[in-house]
Amino acid sequence: MKLLFFLLCSCLISCGEDHKNTKTTLTKTAEPETSAPVEKVIKSEKEWRELLSPEVYRIARESGTERAFGPNYKAFKEKEKATGKTGVWECACCDHKLFKAETSFDSGSGWPSFYSVYSKNSVIEKTDNKYGWSRTEVICAKCDAHLGHVFKGERFNNPTDLRYCINAAVLKHSSESSSKESK
Repeated sequence: MKLLFFLLCSCLISCGEDHKNTKTTLTKTAEPETSAPVEKVIKSEKEWRELLSPEVYRIARESGTERAFGPNYKAFKEKEKATGKTGVWECACCDHKLFKAETSFDSGSGWPSFYSVYSKNSVIEKTDNKYGWSRTEVICAKCDAHLGHVFKGERFNNPTDLRYCINAAVLKHSSESSSKESK
């Protein structure tokens, strides 16, 4: 029982939190499809508050996290099932393409997991040492929204040995054909 409690607490800490006081480092991602420059979206905090729901604002702009296996995750899994893992998952704040739906996998963590980003310019990865150990935070390359964290070496059966652990609230599904490349 103590082990189960420890594992649950570790999962809750590992997929979200504050990204202040972190050092930015860009890292190579798996086989980019495009490397077109990303035009940044710049908004004031007031504009973001007006645009986003309180929950999305808390996660994306304040580096929050949603609870594991919560309603956003359930909606993600339903959408994934309905679309047959086709299309693209975009940033809910700015519509920037983040992940191909086909790269999602079930990690059992309670948050959406992907093994590769849409392109090398989809996200920025930042070192996060907030809790005394090093993690890699994932933020949207277009609007700097906090998305979650990426973990390496967990031995999931995927082509990259990466797990992008992403808050479902900051994801929006789009079909590939209706989504613009420059979003």
